[in-house]
Amino acid sequence: MSGQRVLAVRELTAYLQRLIGNDGRLANVWVKGEISNLRRPVSGHLYFTLKDQVAALRCVMFQGRSRSLSLRLQDGLEVIARGQVAIYPRDGVYQLYVAEIFPAGVGMASLALQELAARLEREGLFAAERKRPLPLLPRRVGLVTSPSGAALRDMVTVSRRRFPGIDLVLAPATVQGDTAPLELARALELLGKLGGVDVIIIGRGGGSAEDLSAFNTEIVARAIYACPVPVIAAVGHETDLTLADRVADRRAPTPSAAAELAVPVKTELEERLNILAARTRRGLEHRLQMARARLERLVKSRGMARPQQELYYRQQYLDGLEQRLLASWQRHSGAREQALQLLTARLEAASPLAILSRGYAVCRRPGGGPPIRRSLEVAPGERVEVVLSQGRLQCQVEHVDGG
Repeated sequence: MSGQRVLAVRELTAYLQRLIGNDGRLANVWVKGEISNLRRPVSGHLYFTLKDQVAALRCVMFQGRSRSLSLRLQDGLEVIARGQVAIYPRDGVYQLYVAEIFPAGVGMASLALQELAARLEREGLFAAERKRPLPLLPRRVGLVTSPSGAALRDMVTVSRRRFPGIDLVLAPATVQGDTAPLELARALELLGKLGGVDVIIIGRGGGSAEDLSAFNTEIVARAIYACPVPVIAAVGHETDLTLADRVADRRAPTPSAAAELAVPVKTELEERLNILAARTRRGLEHRLQMARARLERLVKSRGMARPQQELYYRQQYLDGLEQRLLASWQRHSGAREQALQLLTARLEAASPLAILSRGYAVCRRPGGGPPIRRSLEVAPGERVEVVLSQGRLQCQVEHVDGG
């Protein structure tokens, strides 16, 4: 031990955590094994062991992942699990934090596709609320498919039959093989930037799962998601949905069915327009009849028959109202003026100044205060003030009589 540093358990565990965490291969691994010691506590997490003939691996699947698990787990079931390897510090053991789990009979290609689909779904590419409605009458329909395939012929035939003369724009792309995903994505991008394209159909005829694999790639799914106009996926199969089907705004079972979704029937539109035009015409005719009848009633009215005489009558009526209003105002004004004069006379008669002018006086203490009403309210020698109608007297009491 000379010269060698002694590590604490936590230090060694932290070192191992960093060592495992820096290994990119352990961040996303697939492990095949048989489930044993499965536990389902009330927390909703799943704890189990994956084992084979010679080794065992502790696994944890947290409630957020296990809640959407469609596979029913049980001891003895052979599965393939995908997750991240990490150290659990408390027990000092490594374990697999499981993100997804599938039956062992599923191939790796299928597992990879399911993993991709789950990731795209979590990102919201399949969300129903983001899907856009198709235009009622597209000016131009974009087609993304092989220029030599039967799918193109079917879409052109159906579109021309339903709406002769409709503008179709082809962005050619191979629909299977190694180059197909990139070509399909570029064709979608080209039509999206072209301008004037109101809806796009991407698809091909039927085929095996391998033939349809280009429509199960991430690059095509994201190209459909990023397209600025509505997209109809028309991959010719009726069973499993491709990623293109799930991302597209609408899905059609065949290219012909997609053309029927995108292109309206011209004769049906014309019939609807004729019905609307007839309904509008009837409505306008009814309104014209009502207006004409009202005009006839106005023409026959007395005012329209003798307009000048009717105007004179109206002026005379207004003059009469004006005279009645003036007379009423004069009556009310005179009555109010008379009442005001009466009240003024009463106020003047009750005024202290008027009483004083008749020879009366008010006696009070100097400086104001209430009038002195009784002689006993003052004492001999006290000074008082006598208020006359004109002027005041400052007096001194010499003698007090009575009470």
